[in-house]
Amino acid sequence: MSLDDLRRAADAARANAWCPYSHYPVGAALETDDGRVFVGCNVENASYPAGICAERVALGTAIAHGARRFVRVVITSAAAEPTPPCGICRQALVEFAPALEIFAVTPDGRTAHWSLAALLPAPFTPASLENA
Repeated sequence: MSLDDLRRAADAARANAWCPYSHYPVGAALETDDGRVFVGCNVENASYPAGICAERVALGTAIAHGARRFVRVVITSAAAEPTPPCGICRQALVEFAPALEIFAVTPDGRTAHWSLAALLPAPFTPASLENA
């Protein structure tokens, strides 16, 4: 899939975001190593900690469909600046894709690109449990 295709998928998911508290809709399109794409949007809750980010919705959907290896994620929001995943999303993504490429796109098309390794340089991974 092209980056534009992934952006359109993330935008379509963002249109379904449930964000009555923050008014900050986010969409994510997560691409597997075999080319499948799973989307997610943020889902807020009146009990704020119960909400879930778009990236983790996409990841959970992918896992539920048997996907385990991911290469790219595109995140769209209404923010003026491209916004990377939050810390908990970074931690959730590193479990399955330590080499993940991350793209964030604004409504006017501004794009930022990071590697997950750059955003989370010292992750807690399954290997970390071997030292327990």
